[in-house]
Amino acid sequence: MKTAQLDFDLPQELNASIPPERRGIRRDHVRMMVLDRKTGERVHDTFFQIGNYLKTADLIILNSSRTIPALLKGIWKRGTTLMDTEVEVRLASRKDDSTWEALVAAAGASVGDTLQFPAGLSGVITGEKASSPLKTILFSRAGTELYNILYDIGEPITYEYIEKPLKLDYYQTVFASSPGSVEMPSAGRAFSWELLFQLQNMGVSIAFIQLHTGLSYLGEDFDFHPGDHGETYHVPEKVMQKISSTKAAGGRIIAAGTTVVRALETAAAGEKLSGSTNLYINRETRLKMVDGILTGFHEPKASHLDMLTAFVSDHHLLCAYQEAVISGYLWHEFGDMNLIL
Repeated sequence: MKTAQLDFDLPQELNASIPPERRGIRRDHVRMMVLDRKTGERVHDTFFQIGNYLKTADLIILNSSRTIPALLKGIWKRGTTLMDTEVEVRLASRKDDSTWEALVAAAGASVGDTLQFPAGLSGVITGEKASSPLKTILFSRAGTELYNILYDIGEPITYEYIEKPLKLDYYQTVFASSPGSVEMPSAGRAFSWELLFQLQNMGVSIAFIQLHTGLSYLGEDFDFHPGDHGETYHVPEKVMQKISSTKAAGGRIIAAGTTVVRALETAAAGEKLSGSTNLYINRETRLKMVDGILTGFHEPKASHLDMLTAFVSDHHLLCAYQEAVISGYLWHEFGDMNLIL
């Protein structure tokens, strides 16, 4: 499936290289562009003022998945032969209590090879696919024990635009609870507890689902989009009931992030409330549940732009992004926000 072809020039200085807290502002005081789905009209504001664009009956749905330190460094062995003394492994998606798909930065690593990590953790490559750079790794630990070791030895996954290594806390939303995302569900990062309480006091409802995000970048030679690999999700029954009552009362369902949209639209398509979704949403998708989306700004030709075209026309979206560039909005997980209603 083709990724989005929306293209624009993004100056490097607009990549948010540090969190807003390191820039001297609160996380809920990043900038926000509000985009009208029908007219394409744009309004420029601060995220803390999001309540001015919401109605009393609206429902915001957040992803409560917690980011884990998914970057590991280990030793690569083939039998008793030492192949490399430092190999980087990026966890991509969890398959079961002890098995993960991962990106192994070692040319030639193959099934049967062993990866040894600190704290007595090891992993065996048990599978690979010709169409994907990901390897299947069976770890020597499972469940909570494996997670505890990951928190001891792992680091958060970062990309080249990040100025310097950051602690894992910077990659968490304030409401994150269930560990499992290898990259932060970043659309919810700008919320503070103060702002959430303020919205609730004005009558806006808040609900939580879970979708554990997978690895978004697999290398320059691999044409990746979110539909390529399944991501684990859970939509509580009470949230589905709240969605129904919200719509019946004339309220809007506003998803905080593309992960929330995927989980809700998967459930709306008649599939289970829990499981794995590889739903790919684009301009041809008729959204059944979500009325608006809060998201960050996505890079040129990014696959997430395809999902945004399910909410707003290519023309309106491209004009908004070009204006965001001219106005100096910041991109990526530590950047500014885009509310599309």
